[in-house]
Parts: sequence; C-alpha cells; structure tokens
Amino acid sequence: MWIDTHCHLDAAEFDADRDAVVARARAAGVTQIVIPAVNAHHLERVRELAHEHDLTYALGIHPLCVMGAAPGDLDRVAEALAKHADDPRLVAVGEIGLDFFVPGLDPATQQHFYVEQLKLAQRARLPVLLHVRRSADQLLAGLRRVGFTQGGIAHAFNGSEQQAQAFIDLGFKLGFGGTLTFERSLQIRRIAAQVPETALVMETDSPDIPPQWLYKTAQQREADPGQARNEPAELPRMAESLSALRGWTVAGTAAVTSANAIAALPRLAAFS
Repeated sequence: MWIDTHCHLDAAEFDADRDAVVARARAAGVTQIVIPAVNAHHLERVRELAHEHDLTYALGIHPLCVMGAAPGDLDRVAEALAKHADDPRLVAVGEIGLDFFVPGLDPATQQHFYVEQLKLAQRARLPVLLHVRRSADQLLAGLRRVGFTQGGIAHAFNGSEQQAQAFIDLGFKLGFGGTLTFERSLQIRRIAAQVPETALVMETDSPDIPPQWLYKTAQQREADPGQARNEPAELPRMAESLSALRGWTVAGTAAVTSANAIAALPRLAAFS
C-alpha cells in the first residue's frame, strides 16, 4: 500500500485524463492520494474530486497564490473548514506556507496568510501541509509563535539537517517529492538517509517536481517543448530511491511511509 501525501489532482494538466491518472495510480498500488487546495476558488473542487475518486483532501491557500487572493479569501477557507468539519476525507489544512524563492511575493502578505491559516488549523484541530522553499526558519518561527500543536507534513523539504530535526521535534513528517531521485540532490538524500524512519512520508507533488527519469534539461525542452508530467503512479518507483538510501525493501518502505502518513494525517486511517 502506498499513500501519495501530496498530489494536485485538480490541476489543469490532469483535465484530459484525470480518471485514467487515478486508475494508473491504483494499478501501481497507490491506494490513497491527498489533494491539497491552492486557492479559495478550488476549495470545493478538491473536495468534490476526493469524494468522486474515494480520495482525501486539504483546504488552504498556497503561498504562490496569496498575492492574487481577495480580501475575504481567508474567511472562505474558515467557512469551508467549518462547513466540512465532519467530513472524514478532510485530512489537513493546506497547502500553506512561505516561498522566498519566487520573486515578487510580498513577505508580509505571505506571513499574514501563513499565520492566519495556522490559527485556522489549530482551531479545527487539523494538521497542515507546509510549503517549504527557502523558508524553513520562518515557517518554524510561525509554528512556535502560534503554539501550533497539530503537526503535519513539511512538503518538498529542502532545508538543512538542523531544520529537518526542528520540524520533526514539532511533530512533523518530511516529504521530498521527485527531488529525492536525483543523484546530485546530496543534502536531501543525506537527510532522507539519516532522519528517524518515523519521519518519512512519500509524495509526488504531481504534476510538479518530476523525478529524474521524467526531467528534461533546458536544451531538451527547447528541442521538445512538451514537459513530461509527473503523476501518482510514479510513486512506487520514486520510493526505490528512498529504499536504496535506507537499505530497505520496497515493501518495507511502503509499510513505513504509509504508517507515517497516517500518523501525520490521522483521518487517513479510515481510507487506507
């Protein structure tokens, strides 16, 4: 059994063959997928997809979307969390966080949306899916300032060993996406090999963060503009990289990471 803890199944890249994407995932042994929202306009969409395909979802506003958010969008998230509080398929608040890599994003606006959504998650007693991109220290500071106790997943983690341990100490699991499959991702691979086994979950971040075998260089993209799309069916092959780093069997990796996903997002237990 595999659990993809982060897949944007609502993305336009899946519009042409979404049913087939889910079918391929299940054929590959991916029994559960978490669909995080990225903006207030997709809150109902991710919920509908989760119910339609027997999956799970999270509600929140992504840091890359906060600059285009309307004044009432945080209220919309709060209302959706309240409306669906008893929906067992609602497993987290997310995707939320901070991104200090992409230019043009106002730090103060990001911080406001991040902290306010942490408060919403704390009030709803739900874990969070955190976007971590050159922002680990600031994310950790926000968690401590709010006194956040619900845990969750530091998604696409790319920080240091010390930052990884700080998230773990606060009750978080770590996901790495397709970056883990690149041999040159030395720091991420070192962290994945060294942290406690209870800290690791699997995620694809589909359709983004393609694994090494789907990645195209700039020269290859120029010759062939079509970008190979990542999808949940790639998860078991991605897990082979983690298995090799840890000296685990692939079946063992499935068991460990699925148990960790349920520990991070307890409502997953009803669907796994």
